[in-house]
Amino acid sequence: MANLLVTGCAGFIGFHLARRLLGEGGSVVGIDNLNDYYDPRLKLARLEQLTTFSNFAFEKLDLADRAGMQALFLRHRFPVVLHMAAQAGVRYSLQNPHAYADSNLEGFLNILEGCRQGDCRHLVFASSSSVYGANTKLPFSVHDNVDHPVSLYAATKKANELLAHSYSHLYGLPTTGLRFFTVYGPWYRPDMALYLFADAITAGRPINLFNHGKMRRDFTHIDDVVEAIKRVIDRVPQGNPDWSGASPDSGSSNAPWRIYNVGNSKPEELMHVVALLEHGFGRVAQKNLLPMQPGDVPETFADIDDLVRDVGFRPDVAIEQGIETFVAWYRDYHRV
Repeated sequence: MANLLVTGCAGFIGFHLARRLLGEGGSVVGIDNLNDYYDPRLKLARLEQLTTFSNFAFEKLDLADRAGMQALFLRHRFPVVLHMAAQAGVRYSLQNPHAYADSNLEGFLNILEGCRQGDCRHLVFASSSSVYGANTKLPFSVHDNVDHPVSLYAATKKANELLAHSYSHLYGLPTTGLRFFTVYGPWYRPDMALYLFADAITAGRPINLFNHGKMRRDFTHIDDVVEAIKRVIDRVPQGNPDWSGASPDSGSSNAPWRIYNVGNSKPEELMHVVALLEHGFGRVAQKNLLPMQPGDVPETFADIDDLVRDVGFRPDVAIEQGIETFVAWYRDYHRV
């Protein structure tokens, strides 16, 4: 089997995806810049797991390194590119906007150019539920307009979808964007809410609950996310023959470009999730109830009907089971 490229292979989603592909006998080239946005030791621990596979090759490379990215694509001519790398984080984008331009805009353009010049047959890339921004119609549908982002991070992810569409239209490059909804599970990112809650609960510190705890999130377990990505790989978009510029559908195109939501399609009350963490750790959390943060939204809820129809995906991990897997990993990794 030809090499598949997984970008961000030392990141949360990229690591799980690469490990699944490798475990099924696939050959994977992984790239990551191993930056210090969060503790690099966690990234290195993930990477160490991947390097136990003989069918894995790693290159430390920054997406914004144009020459390095060109050389990578010339060496391998990847048939499939699974682009999971990005500068993540809504709140971090308020303080470090240029990091998002470098990674999520310039870096994504380097991915597109590499795919175009390397005759890639399918680019699957990570988008985000954050693109729904100021939308209040629930559940969020890929067929709804998403032109009102409320964070720079969300704007860069929307820009990725638009850039991909232009390459699909101009060069016939098949691209599929996946809008992930609040992914969680073992080997989680320590900047995310559930990890921060776990840190605070185990240390006896208070947790911060924004919007006074009245948040609902479509928590999606990493195993379900990887299953969705796997199913989409062979679902190469051909273009929608019914698409019309007179009434344009936001989730498809007459070009070989497609957008899907990847979510659990069952929003959970944040306070319920906190209770599950309290049960898992056997400790009651001290709670600071705070107002809404800039760039945040009160609720996410994914309409996954298109993904169900096209690839037969259905989420399998309930929140109770998912939190249990996260707590078990956290206890083991941190020796709690």
